[in-house]
Amino acid sequence: MEESLTRTMETEKRMETLHSVIDSEFELTKADMKTATPLTLAFVGDNVYDLVVRTMLFEEGNRKLNDIHKKKSSLVKAETQALIAEFLSENNLFTEEEAEYYRKGKNAKTLSHAKNAGIKEYHKATGLECVMGFLYLTDREERAVELCKLGISAYLNGFS
Repeated sequence: MEESLTRTMETEKRMETLHSVIDSEFELTKADMKTATPLTLAFVGDNVYDLVVRTMLFEEGNRKLNDIHKKKSSLVKAETQALIAEFLSENNLFTEEEAEYYRKGKNAKTLSHAKNAGIKEYHKATGLECVMGFLYLTDREERAVELCKLGISAYLNGFS
């Protein structure tokens, strides 16, 4: 009986998201998603996507840091994010709500764009980051990881 209770408590603890732990530890109040700007969501989502990629590369095993950095850079650049965003959107892999955040992020007015990407690519990448930020801030990290996995796997397999 005690073992079962311990397992249940461990499972519940694992179900806490990083976002909910940060909220709790810093005694933050939840922001209203209805008033969050797409670019603010993308500001957070850029790091969510980056963390997923870094974690994935770490778990692949030890390699030279320069090799890891090159692979990370190829996966997080705007051009790649734009291709992944297109794949997810065109294959209807976003929920309706996610698709709405993607559109909001993609259509957000920006004053600049990535130095190695065109403006259209940059906007699509911003849309993907907006979705990642939205999912993270609404404690749906598993869904963010799922979308990253779908997109990155498709990219690494040439979208075939």
